Amino acid sequence: MSYGVTQQMIDTYGEIIFKLSLNKQSRRGDAVRELNFEEIEKQRETTGLTDDEIATRIGLLPEQVGVVRVFVERKYHRIDLHRRLFHLGGGKRWKADEYQHPAERLKIREENMALREALTFNPERAKHYLEQGYWKNDTLIQWLDDHATVRPDGPALITETGIITWADFKDRVDQLTNGLMGLGLMKGDVVAVQLPNIPEFMIAHVAISAFGGVMQTIHMPYGKTDIEFFLNHSGARAIVCLPAFKEFPTAQVMTELKASSTTLKDVIVLGPEAPEGAVTFSSLLQEGKPSIGNPPVGSDPYLLLYTSGTTSNPKGVPLTYQNMLGHGRLCAPEFEMTEHDRVLSAAPLSHLYGLYNINCAFAAGAAMVMLPAFSPPDLARMVDATKPTAIFMGPAHASAFKGTDILQKHDFSSVKYSVFSGAYCPPDVLRYWGEQTGGTICQLWGMTELAAGTFSRPTMSVEIATRSAGPAAPGNEVRVVSPETGASLAADVEGELQVRGASVFPGYLNNPDANAEAFTSEGWFRTGDLATIDDQGNLTITGRSKDIINRGGVKYNPADIEEIIFTHPKVSMTAIVPMKDEKLGERACCFIQPVKGATIDLDEITAFLAKQNVSKNKWPERLEIIEDMPLTPTRKVIKGKLAALLEI
Repeated sequence: MSYGVTQQMIDTYGEIIFKLSLNKQSRRGDAVRELNFEEIEKQRETTGLTDDEIATRIGLLPEQVGVVRVFVERKYHRIDLHRRLFHLGGGKRWKADEYQHPAERLKIREENMALREALTFNPERAKHYLEQGYWKNDTLIQWLDDHATVRPDGPALITETGIITWADFKDRVDQLTNGLMGLGLMKGDVVAVQLPNIPEFMIAHVAISAFGGVMQTIHMPYGKTDIEFFLNHSGARAIVCLPAFKEFPTAQVMTELKASSTTLKDVIVLGPEAPEGAVTFSSLLQEGKPSIGNPPVGSDPYLLLYTSGTTSNPKGVPLTYQNMLGHGRLCAPEFEMTEHDRVLSAAPLSHLYGLYNINCAFAAGAAMVMLPAFSPPDLARMVDATKPTAIFMGPAHASAFKGTDILQKHDFSSVKYSVFSGAYCPPDVLRYWGEQTGGTICQLWGMTELAAGTFSRPTMSVEIATRSAGPAAPGNEVRVVSPETGASLAADVEGELQVRGASVFPGYLNNPDANAEAFTSEGWFRTGDLATIDDQGNLTITGRSKDIINRGGVKYNPADIEEIIFTHPKVSMTAIVPMKDEKLGERACCFIQPVKGATIDLDEITAFLAKQNVSKNKWPERLEIIEDMPLTPTRKVIKGKLAALLEI
């Protein structure tokens, strides 16, 4: 269809557009649009918006509104298709060949339509999110334009060595946008980015979205096999990368993949030189304001991310501006963010947790502090140099400070609060971090599929923050249900966690089987997490349903045991996974990464558990010492890799 309109878009927005346009788009006496029921007749006098007004409200282009409305009117009315269509609220009739093709500028590649067709939201839920203001017509380039106009000299991006103002940020984004469009990239094209937390990541992030492109992130540690899978699955047309990362020849590998790919056309490399078949990032920078004929709107896809794959193969997660930017806009006030704040992400910006917190900062006009790579000394030094007011990090980031005196040697007094997410964080670690830094502690639970599902607010007590991930994020609902019956459970009863809301993705890309399994008939997303919700609405994650160990018919959640083992002074990291057993079905194997220089054995672990009054049938029956725990880029333990080690 024209203008990138899909059947899914018609299904999602059609009825909303129809009702909003009743007055100005429907005319008494017009044989094409005459309606015969009283409710509609009454609404004509008091309601109704033009296509431009509707487009602004719901996040579509005016031309898209017109196309969708025509299709839905055909659904509600018998229309003589030979009649010329009444013009968009103005009374002028269009020639038949002019209505759907007024400008070639609005074309979208046919191969990009699959991604747009994945963006199917329940119409009633979409209507609710629009009416409540959860979804608006937010876009990144619009936000940047606003900040560059209102506070041009204010700090936008902060590095250890300098500050990039909002005006400078806008200028660099415009330059790269010109260059990317000069390569022939257009709306709907997927552009992959594999960069650390540096200004160029943010410039690419906004520049890709400026012309309506879709950014796909690839985590820094991924090698050739993983990268090839992601690029082929997404159909990426370009990638932005470093010349090399540690010992990995990134640019060379990307050009090799370009030769074998059916979609990858351009490799863009940071640095002064690029291998044959690639171009440099700097060579694309072109002065001037970009001329964008088909601009992005709120309902467009702007991110394509992939799940971490801790227990299964990664799945593609398409997200819209309405999903994610609306979420950031709603959450920023909950963290009391303003243009005076400085937000540091220890999590990689290639992960949704990193993108979420910079979207919150972006929405508030706060400065974003760039930490290229995490280590305890690097983080502490960056805090000293840039004075952030908020830090978003994972539990493993804080755990890395265990056994060091780094926090005592550096000034963290600027940090008002620290937010923890990505994995379970022991209360002792949270309390330690809060005591040492002097700031408030928050916990956040989220997923690639929905960003922040719940989080504790900086204004909440330390007791709530250390034992829970707080109440639902604005625009979201959470519930705990029985895995057997699907019925909602009472407060503090463990069950399967489900979430529904404005930030929840519409479905996995090209994966109908996963989608059928992921959503209930009422639109609740099955997270796969086990949780409890107290009578105040505060969520506590208790484990993953796939992690449950069934030992001879006795099922238990290993997360409780992991929490206890983690408190052992010789343990740096730990994870328990099931191992097959002929007699009992499953037994527990405990993997431990010891504190540097420490040694530990199974007897010491079981004796420690006995002192904590842990039942013997929950003790691990095998211990594996591991030098480096396998972690995702957000430092979440990849239990699938640990389980694979047991099969070797």
